[in-house]
Amino acid sequence: MDRRSFLAKTSGGIAAAGALAAPAVAQSAPKVTWRLTSSYPKSLDTIFGGAERIAKLVSELTDGNFKIQVFAPGELVPGFQAADAVAAGTVEMCQTASYYYWGKDPTWAIGTAVPFGLNTRQVNAWLQTGGGADLLNEFYKTQNLYGIVCGNTGAQMGGWFRKEIHTVGDLKGLKFRVGGPAGAILSKLGVVPQQIPGGDIYPALEKGTIDAAEWVGPYDDEKLGFDAVAPFYYYPGWWEGSAIIYAFVNMDKWNTLPAGYKVALKTACEAVNGSMLATYDFNNPAALKRLVARGVKARPFSKEILEACFNAANQTYTEIMATNPTFKKIWMNIAAYRDEAYLWQQFAEYGYDSFMMLQQRNGKLK
Repeated sequence: MDRRSFLAKTSGGIAAAGALAAPAVAQSAPKVTWRLTSSYPKSLDTIFGGAERIAKLVSELTDGNFKIQVFAPGELVPGFQAADAVAAGTVEMCQTASYYYWGKDPTWAIGTAVPFGLNTRQVNAWLQTGGGADLLNEFYKTQNLYGIVCGNTGAQMGGWFRKEIHTVGDLKGLKFRVGGPAGAILSKLGVVPQQIPGGDIYPALEKGTIDAAEWVGPYDDEKLGFDAVAPFYYYPGWWEGSAIIYAFVNMDKWNTLPAGYKVALKTACEAVNGSMLATYDFNNPAALKRLVARGVKARPFSKEILEACFNAANQTYTEIMATNPTFKKIWMNIAAYRDEAYLWQQFAEYGYDSFMMLQQRNGKLK
């Protein structure tokens, strides 16, 4: 075969292959535009900003073919209706806390935080290695949703109180803005739980409509100005030893999303899960210092209060498990790991951290 004949035949083959390949490429990378409704106000740059970063990363990973438009609460649907809107197909996805929907089924709460549950490192281990993500998605599938972890605040503070709380008796009649199962647990001790969106907490505290409110931690709480209307800042937030932020996707939309786009979305969520926690860990110390300098009085919950809440939590879980096999299956799986995890952390993390905390108190870390 002469050279000209070979080149002509080869060029034709390449051209033909290109003609066949082009439609396949186009089909594997279609133009997709989704809307994401968040449960968090724009003022919370770390959480709401996490949704914006997910959208940015997904676009970059797909060469701009998969775009996600991010909306604040109220722009499409109210903040506490985000997951409902996704399940109904009104919007494709949302960013929210699963315990906001605890009233529909207590199992919802497990996805974000269960009082006296796992800490942040433990929950990441359970989700990623212990099969927790799969267990939760078995439940979310029944709600027409696919869930992806997309953030974590770490352990939270116990909230802002207009007056000091010393004993369990001081909790009786207290109108407390607190979400998820913590409200049911505290109600056993006389608290009157209130579920109020983040943007409405300040005026409710200011007017005395509520007596106390929990939100996240120093960095976010400072932005919302709670110290101006409630001087006592309690800790720890025993109901959120770790608080997971979720991206929920409509199941039909998830099933029809190209495989590469699923990978891009999961990758973006995983990246934001890590960066959100790092942002809080870096910014909370300075924010707490600023708050205390302005006169905020940081107070620990008493041992009496913590033990009463722990016992009430166990009672609540026993009651739920008696009638809810799905909650029981997941919670018992967590509880078994929790026992082992805290045994181990006494040797490693706690042993190291407690020593270093003593050095900090003695002024030796500067």
